[in-house]
Formats: sequence, C-alpha cells, structure tokens
Amino acid sequence: MIRTLISALLAVIGAASAPMAQDKPLEMLESGLQVQGWEAVGRIDIGTSGFCTGALISEKLVLTAAHCLFGSESGARLPDDQLVFRAGFRNGHAAAEARVLRSVVHPRYVPRGGVTVENVSYDLALLELTYPIRSRGVTPFAVYSEPRRGDQVGVVSYGRGRLQAPALQERCRVLERDPMGVLMMSCTVDFGSSGAPVFAMSQGRPHIVSVVSAKAQSAMGGQLEPVSLGVALGPKLDALRAALAAGDRRFIQPPAADAPQTAPREMSAGGGARFLRP
Repeated sequence: MIRTLISALLAVIGAASAPMAQDKPLEMLESGLQVQGWEAVGRIDIGTSGFCTGALISEKLVLTAAHCLFGSESGARLPDDQLVFRAGFRNGHAAAEARVLRSVVHPRYVPRGGVTVENVSYDLALLELTYPIRSRGVTPFAVYSEPRRGDQVGVVSYGRGRLQAPALQERCRVLERDPMGVLMMSCTVDFGSSGAPVFAMSQGRPHIVSVVSAKAQSAMGGQLEPVSLGVALGPKLDALRAALAAGDRRFIQPPAADAPQTAPREMSAGGGARFLRP
C-alpha cells in the first residue's frame, strides 16, 4: 500500500532544484549475503490482499505507516490479527515472523482526512508483536533524529514487482523538509513501499530517520520527476511509544468503522492517558 500525491500538494512543500544524478539505483537483496544486516526490515502481510514494509525498532515493535492499517476504500481500521510481520522475507522464507498483538497510530492521523501535508506528517504507526523476535542476525535498528535538506539517506523496501525480496537504494537525498516535518526525497518507492524505513549512517551502522508515506511528482529542471515523501520521527514516535506503554485500550483500539471522524484524536500531556473522541 502506498499513496500517490498530486504535484499540487508538493507545491505546498516546495520545489526541489537539485539534480538526482548522484542517486544510486535499486539493488535487489536476493541472496543471504546481500540481505545481511537488513534482516530487521520485513514485509507486513495484510490479510490476503495487500502488504506494506516495516522495520523492527525493538524485539517486539515494528515501525510502519499509519495508512497501512486502514482499508483504502472503506477507511476502516483493519483487525490486528490480520497483520503478520515477516522479518527479512525473501523468496518465500522469512528470517523470523510474528503476528501483531496490537497496534497504535499517531493520535493526529485522520484516516478519512485525505492526502494532505498535515495528514502525511502524522502517517506513523507502531505494531506490537505477539512475541519478541530474537532470531540470529535479526537486529532491531536504532532510531535517530530526522535528516535535513541535502542529507544523504537510503531506503530498504518491498514493492510492486519485487514482493519476494526487498530492494536497497543505498543513496538518495532529502530534497526538502516542510515545517511540519514532511520530507521530500529523491528515493525510489512504489506500491508496497509504504512504511519502509529511511536510513542514514552513523559510525558505519544504519539507523532509521524517517518512514516512507507516499510517492508523488515534483517539478524539477522544467520537468516532472518522481519523489517520495517521508514522515519525521522524534516526538511523534515518542507519542506512539507512550500510548503502548500506558496500555490505554481506548487509545489503542480504533473507532468503529462507521463512526464519523470530524477531528483528530489527541493524547494528553501525560503521554497517552486519554484521548478525545470526535
């Protein structure tokens, strides 16, 4: 699942002028040697009809995009027991896998709020697995502060035409950063790349700095070029961790599928003790 934004939306973020010639192409991670070090990135299977990408940030927590948890047509929250995380999945086999026990989306993400810069900026979710993944070689990624314009990043994702193995784009760039924390990047993404981790390197090790939300087009050099949009982490991820830690069932459980949503849910300053029902 990945959404496509029209170029008019990107005009709100800003147009990038830097060329993309320095970016590296996608490299399929089909062998055990190629996927080494990236096993904590996995495919999230959603029932029998779709998939997203996610990454372990602890033995039991998977970071992904919020919109992966909602039906694209109905806008209804999908049951957690329909979600399976397959770490390091390639060629029909996973290094480890587990079902989802519960999940939480950012409290300001509005499923029926449309594809806007504000909604994309909160397109973040955490999945708690039924049991911790402690398989050899599957090491959760650290999460660092968000990148800035001009920073070099990389993405590991599944996608249309490559759902049997992940692909690595080792080098792409942050073209713009909106004040709300939406990152416009030159990274190559496709359907299924939603929730994919965006990496930067620190002391030779990758760490997650953003999550892929959507793909779009932007005017650069007199022509439309494909771009990707990512969600900044920081306090937004802290809010998700707090919601799970608080165990607030009202917050973690979704509203009824037919419930109108006129305003985003909000957490208290205490870190998830309550939320405001619309």
